[in-house]
Amino acid sequence: MSEQIEIRKTVLCVEEVQHDGGPPLATPIRKGWCAVVLRNPFAGRYEPELMWMMEAMKPVGLMVAQRLLAGLGGKADAVEAYGKGGLVGAAGEQEHGALWHVAGGYAMRGLLGQALAIVPSMTKVGPMGAPLDLPIHHRNAAYVRSHFDGITCVVPDAPRAEEIVFALAMTTGGRPHARVGGLRQEEIARWDGQR
Repeated sequence: MSEQIEIRKTVLCVEEVQHDGGPPLATPIRKGWCAVVLRNPFAGRYEPELMWMMEAMKPVGLMVAQRLLAGLGGKADAVEAYGKGGLVGAAGEQEHGALWHVAGGYAMRGLLGQALAIVPSMTKVGPMGAPLDLPIHHRNAAYVRSHFDGITCVVPDAPRAEEIVFALAMTTGGRPHARVGGLRQEEIARWDGQR
């Protein structure tokens, strides 16, 4: 068993939303994802012990979070919501995508400072170029309805059968014209990660 993380590439995608069919926003929302494509050391076999990789990927998670934050302008306090996901190539299994929970999620929360809500996640097995829809919610209160969102991560040449794509997502705002009620960001009161 190799205990090295072999990265093939990283990809950064950032969009700036001026409006979504309604009036122009006073401040555009920046929304993006950063993905890392790496070799899956468990491809092609069932491996009962996976935890060494979760530990070894902690610096990778921090690197991905830092690149994404830089792409969004570099200000941690401007980030309002986040998410993560893993897309495993065909020679792997879904559980390999779950190795990102600590490495990616904890790194992003630590980089942002106050980030009380669990980081929502999506994992699946898929072919090269498969879309990975990253769920997004508010970083301090998962029930803030205006920030229920997502972003699609696609790396056209990944994952190859023996690779994994791990991705993080962040946004500087909720949906551009949120107006379907529910808990609002300014109403966060419990500071428990939920409300």
